[in-house]
This record gives sequence, C-alpha cells and structure tokens, in this order.
Amino acid sequence: MKNKMISALLATAMVASMMTVPALASEGETEAAATVDLSNVEAKEAYHFEIVSKGFQHQYWQAVLKGAQEEAERLGVTMNFVGPNSESDIADQVQMLNSAINAKPAAIGLAALSTDACNDALQQAKDAGIPIVGFDSGVPGAPEGSVVANAATDNYAAGELAAEKTYEVLKDRIAAAEGSVRIGVMGQDATSESIINRGLGFIDKIAELAEADGYTVTVEGNDKYVQDCKVEPTKEAKVILDVAVPSQVTAELSATDCQTLLNKDDTICIYGSNQHSGEAMVTGNENLQKLGSGEDQVLGVRYCYQRGCQERYSLRRSNPGSCSNGRSSYRPSDHGSKRRGSSRRGYRMPVVYR
Repeated sequence: MKNKMISALLATAMVASMMTVPALASEGETEAAATVDLSNVEAKEAYHFEIVSKGFQHQYWQAVLKGAQEEAERLGVTMNFVGPNSESDIADQVQMLNSAINAKPAAIGLAALSTDACNDALQQAKDAGIPIVGFDSGVPGAPEGSVVANAATDNYAAGELAAEKTYEVLKDRIAAAEGSVRIGVMGQDATSESIINRGLGFIDKIAELAEADGYTVTVEGNDKYVQDCKVEPTKEAKVILDVAVPSQVTAELSATDCQTLLNKDDTICIYGSNQHSGEAMVTGNENLQKLGSGEDQVLGVRYCYQRGCQERYSLRRSNPGSCSNGRSSYRPSDHGSKRRGSSRRGYRMPVVYR
C-alpha cells in the first residue's frame, strides 16, 4: 500500500507539471501490461515520505513540488521534498538521498541526476527495507529490487516522436541542400536517464528516417551520445547530428552551446531536449536572431513543460490509458532498465518554433 501511495503522490506531481499525462510505468514494459488505478488510494497509517528531486531551478520542478504537496495533503501523509541547487550537483543529491534513508521513511521518491552515482545508497535503502519509487528519470542498473516502481515518461519514444515531426518539416530542405546539413542536439547533461534517452531517441530516429531516404548520417560532439547511439560514424555525411552538452548545467553555458550551433553555416535545426535547453535556445538566439521557419533560418525544437508557452506550432500526443483529470496509471518496475524501440507513447510535449 505504501508503494502505491507514494506512486499516487508522484503521479499527481507529474500530472501537475505536464500538459500531457505520462504513464507511470517501467521502461521495460509495454502498453499491454496491466495498470492499477491510484485515484482511490487512501492512507491507512500516518506515513512519512522523503522525495529527492533534481532541484527547484525550473518551472517544471516547481510544479512537481506543488503537485506532491497537494497530493500529500489529500492523502493525509507527511512529506519532505528536497533537491540540489543545480542539476550538476550530483554529489549533493546523493547526500540528500543518504539523509532521506537515515530518516527511515515509509518510502522514498527519487529523480536521479546520475544513473550510477546513487547505486550504493539504493542498496542501503533496500537493505533497510525502504522502497524507492523513481520518477522523471529511471535508474538503469540499480540494485535488483531496490527500485520498486518508476513514474516517468518513455523518454526514448519521446525523442523519436520529436524526430518524426521534425523530419517532416526538414525533409524537403535536406533534399534541396547542395552540401551537408547539420542538426544540433542540445542535451543538458550526459548523466540523467531522461536527458540521455530523449537525445538518443531523437538521434536514432532522425538517422533512420534520413537513411531511408538514401542519405548518409553521422553523429559528432559529446562522446556519450556518439558512443551510445545506433549511428555508425561516416565521413562526408549528408546529415550531421551535432550533440552539445555543457560542462556544467548552467543557463550561460547552454546558451553558448546554442550560439555555437547557430553560427555553423550548415545548421538547419536545433533540438533542445528539456526546459533548460529550450530556454537556453531562446537566450542564445536573442542577439543572433537565426531561429525561424525561413529557408535561411534555423528551425528550433524544444520540450514544453508549462502552460502558456508562446509557441505557434505544437506537437502533442497524449498517452493511451491516462487522462488529464489527475487519474494516472501505475505499473510495478524491476528498476527501469534502459529500453529502445518501444511503441509506447507517453511523454511531454515537443514544441517547434516556426
């Protein structure tokens, strides 16, 4: 019951932060898996939960906090919600997780900044009998049985959808180009499951679509994405996927990454895989004014986390089995192993600047 309760709490938090509602599911499962309705979960005891988030830097995390607070009040439970000052502060988050374990809560919600750094703490939680529910990002490689469920978008599928819709817009422009074309991929980091898989899904799908049209494709830039994507390096490729990841998660460094991509003569598109990267694209473009829909401009694609975005063209698809009235589905997880190529479609909304 306490696992379902913290999943319900996190479900509401995630719902409050998104314009479309994600499924709460293991990344290794399919849509055919059974779901459990959490809307009628009630507290049988005075549970206390610890939630370790990625911080409070963006509107997304403020909305997650608000949703968690509202659900905790509805359930009649107590909650301590913490997060580091920056999403680069992995060591600080690990310390917060250790403190959460020492508090001996009924369960812990964890949005891991790093898929590796938390493993020792996760084993300690398992040994102490404290269940962990992952949210926002999965924890691939977590000690078996330590993460009992995962509340997250299918990030790889989300990246694939963004790529499919982006390629529709770029297809004719690629065909008309005499030389190579460059598609920038801005990732906030190369440690978080959500950011990595959202980038890899985009990269792999763009490559698949371009190769189907007879083009050669290569990936350059950040080593993590170059090594983990499905694309084999090719010299003199028609389509270049250029991955930029800052040394630290700061708005200034990411804006500089955007400017670097915009200043490359063959860049026709930049994809930002979360709110941080999307905002950095807007900042980076302020002086250059190169983003737009014209043939001599750069198409900007980003993710939208808040209502009221000033986009002119948005791409949406809600997840089957979930709805926007605060009811969400829940599936047990074996710790959220990395997955590719799934048909599941539950994710945040990509926005194309035109």
